[in-house]
Amino acid sequence: MADAAEEQPIKQRKNGLYAGVSDELAANMQTGWADTELRDLEPIAQAARTAARRAELSARFPGERLVVPAGNLKTRSNDTEYPFRSSVEYAYLTGNQTEDGVLVMEPDGESGHTATLYLLPRSNRENGEFWLDGQGELWVGRRHSLAEGEQLYGLPCADVRTVLDVLSAADGPVRVVRGHDAGVEKALHSAADAERDEELRTFLSEQRLVKDEFEIGELQKAVDSTVRGFEDVVRVLDKAEATSERYIEGTFFLRARVEGNDIGYGSICAAGPHATTLHWQRNDGPVRSGELLLLDAGVETHTLYTADVTRTLPVNGRFTDFQRKIYDAVYEAQEAGIAAVRPGGKYLDFHHAAQRVLATHLVEWGLVEGPVDRVLELGLQRRWTLHGTGHMLGMDVHDCAVARRETYAEGTLEPGMCLTVEPGLYFQADDLTVPEEYRGIGVRIEDDILVTEDGNRNLSAALPRASADVESWMARLKG
Repeated sequence: MADAAEEQPIKQRKNGLYAGVSDELAANMQTGWADTELRDLEPIAQAARTAARRAELSARFPGERLVVPAGNLKTRSNDTEYPFRSSVEYAYLTGNQTEDGVLVMEPDGESGHTATLYLLPRSNRENGEFWLDGQGELWVGRRHSLAEGEQLYGLPCADVRTVLDVLSAADGPVRVVRGHDAGVEKALHSAADAERDEELRTFLSEQRLVKDEFEIGELQKAVDSTVRGFEDVVRVLDKAEATSERYIEGTFFLRARVEGNDIGYGSICAAGPHATTLHWQRNDGPVRSGELLLLDAGVETHTLYTADVTRTLPVNGRFTDFQRKIYDAVYEAQEAGIAAVRPGGKYLDFHHAAQRVLATHLVEWGLVEGPVDRVLELGLQRRWTLHGTGHMLGMDVHDCAVARRETYAEGTLEPGMCLTVEPGLYFQADDLTVPEEYRGIGVRIEDDILVTEDGNRNLSAALPRASADVESWMARLKG
């Protein structure tokens, strides 16, 4: 096993302005620093939860080594990196969010595992790493020491610079969560099996289907901040009209960064005909009075749980009669979808309920030939409804995405599951199959719904949905 102290030389910038470091400066930088070790730290809020999750994982794969990496920094341009976000599997099992971390669960006897969290230790002051390396602490900020990590996460912590040797030397069955750390995967190449690894990833996805009390609290925090972000946007719509959709994007981003970790996904700030593009994220178009704004955005908490909420708003605060007709149809569909969310019900029930309402209106408006059952059987409504009516929500905005179909889309709802209900109607600007007045109008209404013991709870109910309530809310915010 390589000694962690045997490190590669610190790389210097090719065109750096200093040719090197004198012995005198190197010696000077090694001394005169206060002891900043943090002692008597409290465990992170979810430490007991992460321990229980690891125990459940251990019981599912007895006798096998389990490896879950956080992932590495990704280059944005030359020597600058994108902000790091750890893999969901790693954060879910540890609560840690730092780059390069690796959770290794070694089998311990017939059943059970001993877990070790491999992390980068504090920057080395003896060799100058802390001030010369681009990821040194004087450049990017202080890291927790391994001793601090043990207090925070309730796990033995070791130097991650030894983990590749540990994994390479290990024998016996092993599973790794792929796609996050190429070095870890290479070290396990001869032992790992893609099919077995996918079983691990699937289990971890299904493990997140039912949220515990901590997770539900974090989701509510995310939603509450998101509600305030939507209010911020309504207050500055006049400034957005004077500039572009970017003003809306920046306004919501400010709330996300002040109250949370980030946005949970790229904000969709789609005004006018851009609202008919499902994932419009260029956000560079005009915002015009008399048109609609479709705002799909969510705040991500510091523990990486995200909201996902959409409202379609009249830019000037008042729906036209025609806009209201389409909006009210989508609202009716959403009401039917939310009413179908209940424990013991099929996951797909809310989707079918919402789609039936939308298909009924499309037939009534003469846009598609009925009867409604025929439309639904052939999926003809999908020209204008386009997407499914919702998805699971959690640490990923589309959470639990690799769960088996029988446990997710074809599964049964249980208390603690959280999903979005988000029907929409989208009439493309170039759709010649509809009358001209429909073209360029897109409406979606989306809320975050928690399955409870006796039904459901709308976590985002603080944001008005009915068209008249939306108008009153906007008028109040605009003063």
